[in-house]
Amino acid sequence: MCIKCAKHSEHRPTSLRETFRACEEAEVPINGSSNVNIPVLGLAEIILRLQVEASQAKYKNFRSMYSSVVGAITTDVAAMVVPLDDHMVHRGHSVFDTTTLVNGNLYELDTHLDRFLDSAAKAKILPPFNRAMIREILMQTVAAGSCKDGTLRFWLSAGRGNFELSTKNCEASLYACLLERSPIQNISDEKVAPLKVVTSTVPIKPKMFATMKTTNYLPNALALREAEEKGAQAGIWLDEEGNVAEGNNLNVGFISEGELLLPPFDSILPGCTARRLLKLVPELVKKNIIPGLKGVTLAKISLAEAKKSAEMMLLGSFVTVLPIVEWDGKPVGNGKPGRISLALRQCLQQCMLTAPSDLLTPVPHIPSAHSTPSNASVASSYSKMSGPADHPSKCTVLQEPSSVLAGSEVDIKIKRQRIPEQMLPGLNRLANYPIAGT
Repeated sequence: MCIKCAKHSEHRPTSLRETFRACEEAEVPINGSSNVNIPVLGLAEIILRLQVEASQAKYKNFRSMYSSVVGAITTDVAAMVVPLDDHMVHRGHSVFDTTTLVNGNLYELDTHLDRFLDSAAKAKILPPFNRAMIREILMQTVAAGSCKDGTLRFWLSAGRGNFELSTKNCEASLYACLLERSPIQNISDEKVAPLKVVTSTVPIKPKMFATMKTTNYLPNALALREAEEKGAQAGIWLDEEGNVAEGNNLNVGFISEGELLLPPFDSILPGCTARRLLKLVPELVKKNIIPGLKGVTLAKISLAEAKKSAEMMLLGSFVTVLPIVEWDGKPVGNGKPGRISLALRQCLQQCMLTAPSDLLTPVPHIPSAHSTPSNASVASSYSKMSGPADHPSKCTVLQEPSSVLAGSEVDIKIKRQRIPEQMLPGLNRLANYPIAGT
């Protein structure tokens, strides 16, 4: 079924956005009358539209997603969805974290996972699985994505169950998504554009919320939007005392008289890259790897002192180090990417590629072969897998909901592997939901 502009029957756009755009261009009023016919679709038709949307180039790097709501991994972008009643969506009651996949290894996975669970505890979210199971889910999500370099993002939500403020009747949700990225070793300094930043006028988050990594990023988004409107790429927050705190989504560092200065983590998010530099820099200084670098210090830095620094940089997991050349319209140092900043960037990238085993976690390979049940609903497939787990460490992988059959049934190809017993209660509930038709 297509949406049709009532006044211009020859125009048959395939999405509601296209309809509104077409009617606006044709000066057709949209006032709640019969000028626009909005379709009511069944599951099969919705899936077709989701697939059209997912085929756009901007989603080409989406490789795999896990959802505890369905208890499985999918590699089909159209199926990478979150329920509307999940409190992550309508209340922002959720936490997240991000780690980097480098040449088939997850970098500092356990460090990010520890911070993730610490944020969940502060946000009063009880995870649906223990730490070991969450770690295994993340590993298998990455393996299902079948790429060697990327970014793994994962979320814990207070869960779905109502649109209320209270979550006492909700069960927490776990989601994870792998995005493919260019290999670290191919990101040369020449391709890293020097950044301009501005001091943000958007109020900084209070300590309680700044020290946990929640999905409430409205202040961060507004700080970035303000910077973009001023021709910059990032905003810099100051604390209540006027000292430099952090960037809108990255930590910040300065080089002053050869010393790397980092704002303390007492009222900001403890960045994994910044903490890695606290351990790495003393080793670099001891071996004189970066001439002129004398050490690293956690210290409060006033705005005036910071603007006198020789170099300035933003710090983050995938970006490692981003040199800053301009702050509030004035050059930082000599107005060019700092020599020590670029050297620290190269050292961090090398560390990500050759780090010891306690920092790099190899991702196991998941075979690509899977069986395809003929004309089977998702619910019946789940019910067949609800017996004792033959391989308790394996997650189900759902792929390519691509065939719309007679009667609005959807044939979904399923990787027929046994699932952990801890996931069975959620799947048994799902098996009672109507899958085919409306």
